[in-house]
Amino acid sequence: MHLERRRALIAAAWVFASSALADPSAPSVRVDAAWIRWLPAGVPAGGYATLTNFGDKPEVLTAAMSPAFKTVSIHRNVRRGTVVQMEPVDEILINPHSTLDFESAGYHFMLFDARESLEHTTVVDVTLHFKGGGSISAPFRIRKPGVSASGETP
Repeated sequence: MHLERRRALIAAAWVFASSALADPSAPSVRVDAAWIRWLPAGVPAGGYATLTNFGDKPEVLTAAMSPAFKTVSIHRNVRRGTVVQMEPVDEILINPHSTLDFESAGYHFMLFDARESLEHTTVVDVTLHFKGGGSISAPFRIRKPGVSASGETP
């Protein structure tokens, strides 16, 4: 019995040590208020979130992907005179101790070709990839048009 307890303590210490020595390439970014505007089949969906870099070094977002969509890309809206155009973005710098809001009038994710109907889906995982090889996954809540941030129909 003493040996089993010792093994359990060693295993617990190993788990603690391995979590304390987390992947150094892991980005210091937190994803909050993540959601996707659901649209009918065949129409690209828009993804929005708030990204907060709580670290002491800049983080550079380079890509996004989701098993629920064939393609996810990063876009931004740019005003040129009286015309607003949407253009793809290769990377986004998130400065240390700062927040970046993805919103329909600025940066946003474009999600193309849903692999299955999302009409009754409530959450989709999206993985964000950063320069240096780190990545984080976050649940994005599906919202239908006319649904508020709280998930209620106005």
